[in-house]
Amino acid sequence: MAISTNQFKNGSHIEVDGTIYRILEFQHVKPGKGGAFVRTRLRKLDDGSVQDKTFRAGEKFRPVRTETRRMQYLYDSGDAAVFMDNASYEQLELAREVAGEAMQWMLPNSEVEVLFVDERPVGVQVPSAIEMAVAETQPGVKGDTASGGGTKPATLESGVRVEVPLFVNEGDRVRVDTRTGEYVSRA
Repeated sequence: MAISTNQFKNGSHIEVDGTIYRILEFQHVKPGKGGAFVRTRLRKLDDGSVQDKTFRAGEKFRPVRTETRRMQYLYDSGDAAVFMDNASYEQLELAREVAGEAMQWMLPNSEVEVLFVDERPVGVQVPSAIEMAVAETQPGVKGDTASGGGTKPATLESGVRVEVPLFVNEGDRVRVDTRTGEYVSRA
């Protein structure tokens, strides 16, 4: 069974010339003259590069089977992140390049979703917002905290640096948006 350009969806995966891509966005174009075509923006799963490709309308591709499995992040072994499947208790090592930017939002024993494409792990999906303790930040200057304006840098327990409001202190738990790296609220 093959999927056609008519069945494209953002986030789905296709195989083009033996390489697997994730569809980031697509647009059906019907010019006044000539045949219709589909303009796409694809992310290559092997190296994460983004490419623009154009296909004829109705072109067919091999669908790629994807699934996510809930796993527990155990530890960082230096060049790989080690996860444990919650159902089978099997351990899985995922190269740091594959885990990508999600590594900065993971603490040992946290639950994440690992994306598998054709039974091969290709990425880690963290929740859109996470709660973490502030490990280090400068105290707010007296008088600045009353107005509520302004921010200061803070290092969270995973080591990632974010901007937080002046009233946040060391030890406070904060909620951060993992897509933008912005402070959301106190937890």
